[in-house]
Amino acid sequence: MGRMNDNSLLAPPIAAKKPSSITHHGITVSDDYAWLRDAGYPTVADKEVLAHLAAENAWFEARMKPHERTIEALFKEMRGRIKEADKSVPQKDGDYLYWIEYEDGAEYKKWWRRPVAGSPDELILDEVALAEGKEYFRLGALSVSKDGRLLAYSVDDNGSERFTAKIKDLATGEHLPDEIPGTLSSLVWVAGDTGLVYSLANENWRTDNVRLHWLGRPIDSDVELYHEDDEGFRVGASLSAQEDWIVISAGDHETRECWLVPAAEPTAAPRLVRAREKGVEYDVDVREGTVWAHANDTHENFRVATAPLEAPDAWETLIEGTDEFYLTGFELFRDFYVVEGRLGGLDRVEIRYYDDPARIEPVAFPEASYSAGTGSNPEYDQTVLRMSYESMISPASTYDYHVAERRLELLKRQEIPSGYDRDLYATDRLEIAARDGTPIPVSVMYRKDRKAPGPLHLYGYGAYGIAIPPGFSTTRLSLVDRGFAYAIAHIRGGDDMGRAWYKAGKLESRVNTFTDFVDVAKGLIDRGLTEAGRISISGGSAGGELMGAVVNSNPELWGAVVAHVPFVDVLATMLDATLPLTPGEWPEWGNPIEDREAFELIQSYSPYDNVRAQPYPPMLVTAGLNDPRVTYWEPAKWVARLRELKTDDHELLLKTNMGAGHGGKSGRFQSLHETAEEMAFILWQMGVAA
Repeated sequence: MGRMNDNSLLAPPIAAKKPSSITHHGITVSDDYAWLRDAGYPTVADKEVLAHLAAENAWFEARMKPHERTIEALFKEMRGRIKEADKSVPQKDGDYLYWIEYEDGAEYKKWWRRPVAGSPDELILDEVALAEGKEYFRLGALSVSKDGRLLAYSVDDNGSERFTAKIKDLATGEHLPDEIPGTLSSLVWVAGDTGLVYSLANENWRTDNVRLHWLGRPIDSDVELYHEDDEGFRVGASLSAQEDWIVISAGDHETRECWLVPAAEPTAAPRLVRAREKGVEYDVDVREGTVWAHANDTHENFRVATAPLEAPDAWETLIEGTDEFYLTGFELFRDFYVVEGRLGGLDRVEIRYYDDPARIEPVAFPEASYSAGTGSNPEYDQTVLRMSYESMISPASTYDYHVAERRLELLKRQEIPSGYDRDLYATDRLEIAARDGTPIPVSVMYRKDRKAPGPLHLYGYGAYGIAIPPGFSTTRLSLVDRGFAYAIAHIRGGDDMGRAWYKAGKLESRVNTFTDFVDVAKGLIDRGLTEAGRISISGGSAGGELMGAVVNSNPELWGAVVAHVPFVDVLATMLDATLPLTPGEWPEWGNPIEDREAFELIQSYSPYDNVRAQPYPPMLVTAGLNDPRVTYWEPAKWVARLRELKTDDHELLLKTNMGAGHGGKSGRFQSLHETAEEMAFILWQMGVAA
């Protein structure tokens, strides 16, 4: 890359402009920074590209250097809220109790078990040892065989999201010679623990297959159980409630199809449950010869239906879909089943009974705004359900719910070693009208002694039907304790308020997501909570697209912006079917290759395509060189165009993780350091004392 002279740090790097253009539907789009995409991607070796990213990183380091003390102080403060030596509540699965532990100072966890009958604890997987000497480490799947003898697990040690699966003999501690590179899936044991079902990522990071590996046989003799021909679909496998069926499912963002394979005869021809139908999503389980389906075919908020195994598509409704209750899933146990969903945007868990459909027992939770759900309940014969609960001011808690007694028993509450007094904080759930009159829920937390109007941090995502629950965060306290209110905008595009909420923020309705966020900000100003220019905002990936859209439309509202791995070059990415994830994304954004209207709509909001000569707020942008989801050149191109066109002298920083992917640094404290950098940037730009 060469050494830069000191003068280069007196001003931000300016990317070279190299005219380039593409034409679709008779419309020509020019792109002077297209060269930042290395032609050899996913290998990035172009010296000019690497030199530019290095120059941006050097500029980031130079500008943040005076704030090192603040970053370290914030890091120490955040780390002080984490119980370093911590362990999960043990959970029974078969003959063993399983749990995870963090040791003092450890970035990664250790996986333990002990026999229910009693005898010493057994370390089954040591992530600390596996991550030793690696810049990046992530555990993918982890699955213990039914007899408890073998552990299958997978590891990614460069952020590329390609995992190598390995099998460990827990009796001897030795690894079997079986090793499967390139997986991107769960690892499912077949009946008798003689084989593993998995999926490989193809050259475009798409899992278009389900494969079977028989233990002890060469990998090249593995059997493909299922192959998916639709390039937009992803495939995966799981076990049914009684573990007698392997469920294969394939789908994209709007359509899903499932097959059943006997776990005792995995090479048998897969049995189709119901043929795919565009726009119909469903998932299935099997219990005692009956197929259970969770489907949106009769109502967009889903129903639960059952059918005999012999006619798995002859669905009869058990629970009707309704406008009020968004039914997100079910779990089958021996004596009862659990239905989960959201009512009025808040999590709801119901216990229901096979022999009495009218008997419905919702689990009661103590606060008006919260996030709750079932945890890990691996056994079919379960009389007590493990559950999780938190709110914006209540630390994460683990409960056992005693079904027969309808009683919650607290097992563990997240400890905050440096101290936390819940009584100092308050949380509200507001509704703020969007410009079309739709009420948008907003979850807010703040200290009771906060003076309003004051600084406020607003977070949003709004894509893929992913809800952002009003949960607890220890890092958030570093802003809240300095006078910020912290708000989560439950904007359309997520499914916080049901399936219609998701649909109202995708495809031709995509712009609602951006305008909802702006309208929430204005509503918070109108309510006296904050003022224009005193709002910091953040979002990542599709939430980074949100950041890009709202800085283009309403730059005057924001005092600081953090965009993590932002999906900002939407048009160019959706026009490139060779990119790993593009075909699977068309149901979400539209296909601009085939559809001129989709092209024009995406062009109208794509953040990169709409950068213009105007003042922009201070911005910190992150990227990952190995990121297969939002490729590194999207943020790099966006920052280059912003530098060229913006008319202000506000900070604009780009930090590219040269050894990480979509999720940033992988260890629990390494990632915390990046959060400290983000918050130091916000405090600096907002003029709030650190």
